Amino acid sequence: MGLQFKDLITTKKEISIENLKGKVLAVDAMNILYQFLTTIRGPGGEVLTDKNGVVTSHLLGLFFRTTSLMEEGLKLAFVFDGTPPEIKRRTWEKRTEMKKIASLKLKEAVEEGKLEEIKKYAARTSVLTKAMIEDAKNVIASLGLPIVQAPSEGEAQTAYMVKKGVAYASVSQDYDNLIFGCPRLIRNLSIEGRKKKTGTLGYQKVNPELLLLEEILNELHLTLDQLIHLAVLIGTDYNPGGIKGIGPKKALKLLKEYGTDYERLFKEVKWSETFPDLDWRLVSKTITEIPVTDNYELTWKKCDKNEVFELLVQKHNFSEERVKNRLEKIQEMQEQNQQKGLQNFFRK
Repeated sequence: MGLQFKDLITTKKEISIENLKGKVLAVDAMNILYQFLTTIRGPGGEVLTDKNGVVTSHLLGLFFRTTSLMEEGLKLAFVFDGTPPEIKRRTWEKRTEMKKIASLKLKEAVEEGKLEEIKKYAARTSVLTKAMIEDAKNVIASLGLPIVQAPSEGEAQTAYMVKKGVAYASVSQDYDNLIFGCPRLIRNLSIEGRKKKTGTLGYQKVNPELLLLEEILNELHLTLDQLIHLAVLIGTDYNPGGIKGIGPKKALKLLKEYGTDYERLFKEVKWSETFPDLDWRLVSKTITEIPVTDNYELTWKKCDKNEVFELLVQKHNFSEERVKNRLEKIQEMQEQNQQKGLQNFFRK
């Protein structure tokens, strides 16, 4: 969804990777793959590909960031989207239209030689295909990491896993997990400590940050139910764009004014004029009743070096030396952990 909560939330805690060592983190896989696909690009804004023209930008980011985090002792579990709610088709239609517009602007930027515009609009045309997702799943599995298949929205499933206590936090750049009731959300999870500046060629320094839902609700003086309706006002994946003229701060003011009298609130903002064929109750119900599952196993296995090598080096032409070096570090780390486990066993 990419909820516009940034200006509302100030209770963010900067944390270090060291703080997360040994903790289980439920990663919103689609979010992170799109992040790599849009930011890892060539000098002209083009996606990276192998010798056969197959896109590899997402695999490059996935492999090197994931293995870096594994080296630091983080226990990652990747959660993938399932079947989206029927109501989400509106979002698909809007995004398809936006990609068409971005493609036209990209063509103009190329013709005029405007490099920053080329990179900006190239990123907006990104498409994550089924084949690309399967490639990513194969890499994750070969690294020995668990994959959780959500019945519907991945971020709802990660939120559920954190609520149950099987994961410490959800990992995503988006704030969407919060409206699904996620107690802990981690953003900017990266060893490098930097991220791409939106629409530019540069980077900015960042540190991982931890958001606690309870603290956010206390800061805003809202309940989770009110936060959900605030999100509906400003726009979710199920009602893109929200009500025109209502941003996060105005929506917060309205929630404080109307409390839980949602009938009067949505009548006041003239919801039916913006969304004549969509009931606001359906949007909030979709969020609160999104399907989740307990049908998964969180088991971390030994990295299959041969399989990783075959997938990345032989199939997609990754640097043999870089992949080999990274795999050797992972193997060394896993052997050390195994030895520690044996020592602890015999001490008992």
